[in-house]
Amino acid sequence: MIKPAAELARKLGNPCTDSELFELALTHRSCGKRNNERLEFLGDAILSFVIADDLYTRFPAAREGQMSRLRSRVVKGETLAKIAREMQLGDYLRLGSGELKSGGYRRDSILADSVEAIIGAVYLDQGVEAARAFILHWFAGHLDQLDLNVSLKDAKTRLQEFLQSRRAELPHYELISVEGDPHDQTFHIRCQIALLDEPTEGHGSSRRQAEQEAARKALTTLGQETGA
Repeated sequence: MIKPAAELARKLGNPCTDSELFELALTHRSCGKRNNERLEFLGDAILSFVIADDLYTRFPAAREGQMSRLRSRVVKGETLAKIAREMQLGDYLRLGSGELKSGGYRRDSILADSVEAIIGAVYLDQGVEAARAFILHWFAGHLDQLDLNVSLKDAKTRLQEFLQSRRAELPHYELISVEGDPHDQTFHIRCQIALLDEPTEGHGSSRRQAEQEAARKALTTLGQETGA
């Protein structure tokens, strides 16, 4: 059962006083023409700006390339989906019947887009400073974990370099399945490496994202990093 948008607004500290605008931010395009796509577009731009501004202040010695990689790490879909789950956002999403049946309220891409749409709604309703405060509150934990001294290489690259250092065979990534509509798919990938008895699996809204998750799980199993 879909929970009322007003309940979520209260949980978030009523960041948007326009109840209709806030509910629109929770309405997926599968519901029809009146949906959150335009708010998502706006929120994506505001999120990128606010995070870039915070990184500029937080890391005064960082180079442009380093800040770009840090920003990409923070604003990526996986991070947004994780924040959405912290909000329990899936319980409040307005989805069409097809998306409801296929479990769209659990899908990373839909959750991530909805976070951006909420940011867009807060901006339109309260202005950029309110949107900034909302973003920095919900992204605080992820921003505080950033460290310029930690490698910014992606999981697949780190796994490949680790295996090469051990003179082991490189990983083999296999597509297990693809679920969902063509415009909103979930990819399932299996990663097999010789140093592990069992393969690791990952899923995501793109094949690359799923491969990265499978690689991270392999690194974790190999004791090369803590859980994602």
